[in-house]
Amino acid sequence: MGTKSPGMVAHYLRYSTANVMVILAGFVSFPVLTRLLDNTQYGILGYYETWALMAVAFGKLGTQHALQRYYPHDGDAGATRSFATNYFHVPMAISVALWLLVVAGLLAYDWATGSRQSPVMWLALASVPMAVYASLVDTVLRVRESSKLVMLSRIGSRWLQLVLMLSAVVWIQQSAFAVYGAKLAGTLLVVAFYLYWARRHLPFSRAAVDAGMARQGLSFGGPMIIYEAFAVALILVDRVMLKFLTGDFAVVGIFSIGAALALQVHMFMNLAIFESFTPMANRLNVTEGASAVRALKSSVLMPMTYASVGVSVLLWCFGTDVILALSGPDKVASGPVFAVMGVSRALLPVLLVAGYGLIMGKRSTQVMVLMCGSLLVNSVLNWVWIPQFGVMGAVYATLVSSTALAVGHCVWVPRDLLKLPDARTVVTAGGVAAGCIVGVWATGLFGLRPGWERLLVGGTVVGLAYCSLVLLLDARIRMQVLGLLRSRSRAGAIAAGS
Repeated sequence: MGTKSPGMVAHYLRYSTANVMVILAGFVSFPVLTRLLDNTQYGILGYYETWALMAVAFGKLGTQHALQRYYPHDGDAGATRSFATNYFHVPMAISVALWLLVVAGLLAYDWATGSRQSPVMWLALASVPMAVYASLVDTVLRVRESSKLVMLSRIGSRWLQLVLMLSAVVWIQQSAFAVYGAKLAGTLLVVAFYLYWARRHLPFSRAAVDAGMARQGLSFGGPMIIYEAFAVALILVDRVMLKFLTGDFAVVGIFSIGAALALQVHMFMNLAIFESFTPMANRLNVTEGASAVRALKSSVLMPMTYASVGVSVLLWCFGTDVILALSGPDKVASGPVFAVMGVSRALLPVLLVAGYGLIMGKRSTQVMVLMCGSLLVNSVLNWVWIPQFGVMGAVYATLVSSTALAVGHCVWVPRDLLKLPDARTVVTAGGVAAGCIVGVWATGLFGLRPGWERLLVGGTVVGLAYCSLVLLLDARIRMQVLGLLRSRSRAGAIAAGS
């Protein structure tokens, strides 16, 4: 890259800012959609959105992993042109060709059988190639460590979609079709911007087409197609099996509402960490070796562990209150779904950071096996637990299978790349968390009413108690916080002086 990359903290702050703004958009849209769409319409929306994610996983052909692995960090213009042609444009062309075959096949099937696909399904299918393209450009931006542009594009695209979706559902039709149509319109505008950027920074050249390079990228990403598909299947299988075993889209809606809000926790807590950590870890592994990657993990894991455990305490104690406050009492059945899945989304990425390294070691087949095993565990447990526990059976199955996946990464990662959180951090965070949960249970929060009252008053008290105790008991995190505050203060003073 031509300029010096910003540090991990700068990347994290930018990605965090983007994620906070995206989550804020979610907190605007979530109450509106869950109140205006009934459980059946919300279930239909979540069902076809997840199938679209599955199609995108296949459509990317594993290319995003090849883009990360083979990006020419120190390459010249010729290397960049060759990279863009063979690792970006050629796979994208293959993806579009495959998509056209699928569309033709569905049209032929409908013509031959006289059946008609759902209009929402066609909207979901139309979004697939655009989502693939946007995802690949986003990957290149992250590999280039262009976190500022990623931040601006994500904020702009999410709020654009928000305005279009709310306009459609409020003024046109209160249905999944209206929501998806508005999202598709927003995606078109985002892809137009990405096309403009790619034309300047990802040049295509017929002379640079190299079948060997293209095969290398596709071969590396090939096993990752299955990984991506299984990753989406882990999301999809719960909804599909709930629909199959209960026959009720309303049950799917109860699950989808809690799962969708838990995804916001993932975006807030962990997406920024991974998007800033992964490119730096890959670059350090290439330029400085495994010891530098372990040092980076060590600097990330201590604050990440404290933050993840703290958020988990709040979710466990107040998850149902969040649903009640945002969506109303008729959606309260989604509260336990959100609480359990939110805790999982907050905690398990700590193990995924600790065990990160299989892709760097070109062990994509092992990554695929881990994801396949997790999907198998999820499916079997869903089959057993949904008839017994209903919607919570799907939640428990997801919790167990996701835990198995995270632990598997730590078991199989090369030993020189494994770095677990230190014992002091784990014991301190766990002890303080247990104390907070026992305190909430013992006091009953002094009779605070469920919903906004428990959430705002109780959540503030418990959150402050957790943070205060952690800062009191661990001088290391105290010094990190003080150092960050001083650096931000100096940066503000320099900006003001200039």
